[in-house]
Amino acid sequence: MFTVIKRMEVSASHQLSLPYQSKCTKPHGHNWIITVYCRSKELNPDGMVVDFAHIKEVVMHKLDHQNLNDVLPFNPTAENIARWICDRIPHCYKVEVRESEGNTVIYEKDDMEEQRL
Repeated sequence: MFTVIKRMEVSASHQLSLPYQSKCTKPHGHNWIITVYCRSKELNPDGMVVDFAHIKEVVMHKLDHQNLNDVLPFNPTAENIARWICDRIPHCYKVEVRESEGNTVIYEKDDMEEQRL
């Protein structure tokens, strides 16, 4: 089994739509740390699980220096962002999204989804 891990820092703003009072409903920004995990039993014809550049393109091109409310079609919580990234990268099975020192979300595909990798 081969595992590829790509860590990136994304600067982006967002505001959450919540049914309760929260400072997060106001526009604010983070320097998000996003770590993408991909794995495969087999390598592609280029000898890779997935190209690091492809992972960077999916994450950085779409999210870096953006207002996430303008570029994502859902409430841009760390949880939703993690799942969205995982769904767009081949062989991805786990994504960590850290929006601050003490706040990290991990999204992992379940065992049935991983078997398709």
